[in-house]
Amino acid sequence: MIERGSPIRSVRIKLVNAEGATDTTSDAVLGKGLVVLFAVPGAFTPTCHVNHLPGFIANEAKLRAAGVDRIVCVSVNDHHVMKAWAEASGALGKIDFIADGNAELAEALGLAKDFSGSGMGKRFARSAMLIRNGVAEAVFVEDAPGVNASGAPAILMALEAANS
Repeated sequence: MIERGSPIRSVRIKLVNAEGATDTTSDAVLGKGLVVLFAVPGAFTPTCHVNHLPGFIANEAKLRAAGVDRIVCVSVNDHHVMKAWAEASGALGKIDFIADGNAELAEALGLAKDFSGSGMGKRFARSAMLIRNGVAEAVFVEDAPGVNASGAPAILMALEAANS
């Protein structure tokens, strides 16, 4: 699993934002400035849709005030699903989305998790990261169901601690 001080590896992804969907690489999206990356097992899934993403939408202004340049949500879904989720949640234009349809980024970060028992295949483990200029500054991985260590309030606390 990626650790503090590790660079973000370059893998092919699709970036979904207010401008549409673009083929790019993970290092191009995550390599500049202070980025909050949060990973969810699946778009529209109950915990991701009701608890994880909404916290980042609600705290967008606070995250930016704490110095965050970009907020990015990633999931092992295709770009059509990620775009629909961004639009349905009201996040488009506030949060960028990475569609990691083949789980290449999940694997590269060491955050791939087997959800085959739930019929979902390989997905991201629920997690979040602070990335500064392409290097992981902090990594938060949930060790139990729910959103605690990787939610927006925890990320805000980590940013406050780092900035004090």
